[in-house]
Amino acid sequence: MPDAPPSIVTITGLSKTYASGFCALKHVDLTIRRGEIFALLGPNGAGKTTLINIICGIVNASGGTVVADGHDIVREARAARSKIGLVPQELSTDAFETVWATVSFSRGLYGKPASPSHVEKVLRALSLWDKKGAKIMTLSGGMKRRVLIAKALSHEPTILFLDEPTAGVDVELRHDMWKMVRELRESGVTIILTTHYIEEAQEMADRIGVINKGELVVVEDKDVLMRKLGKRQLTLQLQHALDRLPEAIASLPLELSKDGHVLTYTFDVQGEHTGIAQLLKQLGELGIDFKDLHSSESSLEEIFVSLVKGPR
Repeated sequence: MPDAPPSIVTITGLSKTYASGFCALKHVDLTIRRGEIFALLGPNGAGKTTLINIICGIVNASGGTVVADGHDIVREARAARSKIGLVPQELSTDAFETVWATVSFSRGLYGKPASPSHVEKVLRALSLWDKKGAKIMTLSGGMKRRVLIAKALSHEPTILFLDEPTAGVDVELRHDMWKMVRELRESGVTIILTTHYIEEAQEMADRIGVINKGELVVVEDKDVLMRKLGKRQLTLQLQHALDRLPEAIASLPLELSKDGHVLTYTFDVQGEHTGIAQLLKQLGELGIDFKDLHSSESSLEEIFVSLVKGPR
C-alpha cells in the first residue's frame, strides 16, 4: 500500500469554550495531507468556522495545538500565518479600491515584497485581469468572491481555507469555482473547504470530515466513506400492484410503495452476497412479475444526514 502524503496541517486535542460556557470544539484531532482537497461538512453551528478561525489565528483555542506547514500557530504565529490564505464567507472588501490595489496591498500586509508579476498571475488565473482597474464596488457578487480568493493567494500561501466558497453564487459560477479550486490544487496549494453543498464535497474533495456539535464524527477518503456507509437499492416496477408484502418475503429489507406498484430492496454494498438472485427467484416463485428494475447508490447527502443524526 503506498504511503499517505506527508501532513501539512496537524491538529491535536483542539478545544474551544467561549466565555458564555458554550463549547464550540471538543478535543479535535485532524491531519490534513499536503496537496489534498479536504472538505469539512457539518450543519450550522457545528464548529466549522471556529476550527478554521483558530487555525488562521483569528480565534484563540482553549486547548490543544495546531501546526501549519511546520509552524506552531501560537509560538510561531507570523510564520504560520504567512503559509495560510483564508477566503471568508462575507463579501466585505475595500469598495473604493481597484482590484489591482487591493490584491497588491494584501500581499504587502504579509511583509512580502511587491511582485506585479505574481499579482498579474493570480488575477489572470481568476479571470480578473480585465477587471484589474475596476473599483470593487462596481463588481458582481461572483467577481467580488474571486477578488477575495485573489487577496488570499496574494502572499503565495501553501494552505488555502475556503469558508463556504460558493454560498449564494449561481450554479454556473459554482462550477467555475470548482474548476479553479482544482487548478489551485494542481499548482501545489492544499485546500480545506467548508460547505453546506453536499454535491460540492462529492464533486471535489479527496477526503471528507464531518463535524457535529464540536466533534469530528468521521474523517475518511470520500470513496471509502461512500463504500462503507453507502447503501445500494434495487427498485422493481411491478406488473401488477400488491396490497401488501407476501409473508414469504416480509422479513427481507423490502419496501412497498403506497400504490403497491414499486418494490425497493436495500442491500449493503460491502456485503459478500447481495441477496438479489435469491430475491428474484422468490418473486418468480410467488408469481410476482416486474416490468423494469434499476439500482442506485445512496448519495453523500444521505450518508451525511445519517452521520449527523447518529444512532436513534
